[in-house]
Amino acid sequence: MNGHNNAARILVALGAVVLIAAALLHLSAYPKDLGAVSASNLGARLKGGVRALFFLVGWEWIVIAIIMLISALNVTLFKVIVLFCGFSLLVTMAVMIAFMGWFVGTGLVLASALMILCGGLLFHNTGG
Repeated sequence: MNGHNNAARILVALGAVVLIAAALLHLSAYPKDLGAVSASNLGARLKGGVRALFFLVGWEWIVIAIIMLISALNVTLFKVIVLFCGFSLLVTMAVMIAFMGWFVGTGLVLASALMILCGGLLFHNTGG
């Protein structure tokens, strides 16, 4: 395997680890935020929706990280999968900033997305 592909895989792995860290940080706030949602004046159905969405964001990030790590085993699809996942994280980050502003979570998602995209762009299918 050449140096570019090694660097690409390292960047993708680091991006996946940062994304998992962001997911765990996000999910660790679930009990606190769940209490705030319960105490709000939202309707019962909307409260349930907010709870589900909060949980699903963390779950989505973990799934994306695992998909990228598994894609490292399939050289043929590695670049396509990694670039798709990295781009989806940039879209997620843009929506987060639009709705919630800049905070540590958006910074972690941005760092993860940039490492993943750089790894995907650096990877060459020829040479393994």
